[in-house]
Amino acid sequence: MSDEERFTLEDGEMLIKFARDNIEYFIKNNRKIPVAEEIKEKFKDKYGAFVTLNRYGVSDNSLRGCIGYIEPIYSLYEAIHRVSISSAIEDPRFSSVALEEMENIVIELSILTPPKLIEVNDPKEYIEKIVIGRDGLIAERGMRRGLLLPQVPVDHERNWDVKTFLSHTCSKAWLDPDAWKELETKIYSFQAILFEEETPRGEVTRKYLK
Repeated sequence: MSDEERFTLEDGEMLIKFARDNIEYFIKNNRKIPVAEEIKEKFKDKYGAFVTLNRYGVSDNSLRGCIGYIEPIYSLYEAIHRVSISSAIEDPRFSSVALEEMENIVIELSILTPPKLIEVNDPKEYIEKIVIGRDGLIAERGMRRGLLLPQVPVDHERNWDVKTFLSHTCSKAWLDPDAWKELETKIYSFQAILFEEETPRGEVTRKYLK
């Protein structure tokens, strides 16, 4: 069974609710919500996952927090249990989310496939091997590493091309934007299944990024 077939819309609805309930419970009680046995059993397989918080109705600069795990080191439920809180209170770019803000925040959940090194002899080959809207990217050089999710180059009508996506990914890793042109910089790709709320606490949709 492929990952696309494994995760249904109902799964996404359950996981988004779990993430929201966890955030609100933590803000109120300063501890994570107890995990139901149904969730533990259903989502015990290991996956990378990111939880993204966006301010509803804001067309630009809507991001309010985004934290995740690239590698599948935790079961999916445990990853979401951890990063939903981190996205709300530990993203260093933002102050902690207040409880009242949750009424104006929509939640995105990205479930990631394991990253794979894009092997090239010439960096120009990246242009043909990377597909905008399907691939997320990781740029890595030495101890520096940065990631951008597959939805980033197409969100908010950005319409980035592959070169722009590569440059922004390198910048995320605190590298020169043109570092992808050097073979010493490693570029990895991954895919994601994306679930997102249409409105705060509203209908959840599922997107396969291809």
